[in-house]
Amino acid sequence: MFAEALRSRLEARRQALVERHALKREIAIGSPQGGRITAHTSAAEAPRGYLNLCANNYLGLAGDARIVEAATEAISRFGLGMASVRFISGTHALHWELEQRLADFLGTEACALFPSAFDANGALFEALLSDEDAVFSDALNHASIIDGIRLSRAARFRYAHRDVDSAARAFDEANDARARLLVSDGVFSMDGTQAPLQALAALCRERQALFVVDDSHGIGVIGETGRGTAQAQAQSAAVDVFVGTLGKALGGAAGGFVAGPQAVVDTLRQFGRPYLFSNALMPAIAAAALRALDLIEQGQIDFARLRAMSIYLRERLTAAGFDVIPGDHPIVPVRFGTSARAQAAASALAQHGILAQAFSYPVVPEGQARLRLQASLALSDDDLDRVVEAFRSMRH
Repeated sequence: MFAEALRSRLEARRQALVERHALKREIAIGSPQGGRITAHTSAAEAPRGYLNLCANNYLGLAGDARIVEAATEAISRFGLGMASVRFISGTHALHWELEQRLADFLGTEACALFPSAFDANGALFEALLSDEDAVFSDALNHASIIDGIRLSRAARFRYAHRDVDSAARAFDEANDARARLLVSDGVFSMDGTQAPLQALAALCRERQALFVVDDSHGIGVIGETGRGTAQAQAQSAAVDVFVGTLGKALGGAAGGFVAGPQAVVDTLRQFGRPYLFSNALMPAIAAAALRALDLIEQGQIDFARLRAMSIYLRERLTAAGFDVIPGDHPIVPVRFGTSARAQAAASALAQHGILAQAFSYPVVPEGQARLRLQASLALSDDDLDRVVEAFRSMRH
């Protein structure tokens, strides 16, 4: 029976979000994911067209015919799913092939696939660390890292955002730890800014700590050939373990991975609970990700254009008087301060046929509510100009 006290408490929590202009509302897309989509906000509303500026579809591959062809062919040959976990009867030859390709792509010894990057982080810390160890985490790391660390019994230390001195002081508090692990996002998803990998790696070498980078918004997105934040900063050899996703640049479907030393990957296969107890990734997703890697490695992805698009949006919106966080990543955050202003801006853009979602506290700090625009190779130069003009119209 649904207790009335619980019902009242849940409804009060929802109402508090409404009053803060922070209620998250879903839209239903009725087209392939891409730069141009059709969507509606309710069943009663007729679908309409939008430019999509809020998907992680950085390379435009989610609806790309080549990716769809690879997935469709795999379904035709191998069926929909494995109906099993990996160690029983859920490992497909495509899983092994993709794991090797990802390891080669990132220059690591091995790789293990997971149903999602969230699951990858859910497995990593618990499997590697015990109550004799310590883990150090950037204050603005992704929720999956935070939750994954909570599953571990290791001592937990949070250092100030991108502050290497703060991380060093945290290490000083854990001198008696048996093993140490430092984890950071490569690209921070609400700001589009990057972790200082060189300085963090030097600290990890000095303190004999494993250096883990969750580069879900970096791999396949930045770097001269899409190898991510480490490549962009010329630090590929400095990172011990990468966490990444197939659900953003590499096809946009689902799936995550951990790539790193053989001993780490072997441990995850034996002790990583999401790996052991979740159904294996469907072969079609593995096939699609393999095709995405083919396109990247064959030079068919214009990473220079994606960077130029990101810079263009930032420069034009800044010139129009908006508070844009500097950078060159396709994540282009435009701050409006209050959640009410950010929601109003999102609504105004929707009237112009542009989809951009508002983010407010607690997702971002209080007083820094924003729209997070995301450039994609599925958008044209004219599309970007249309976005800039729509923003300019809000200044009048």
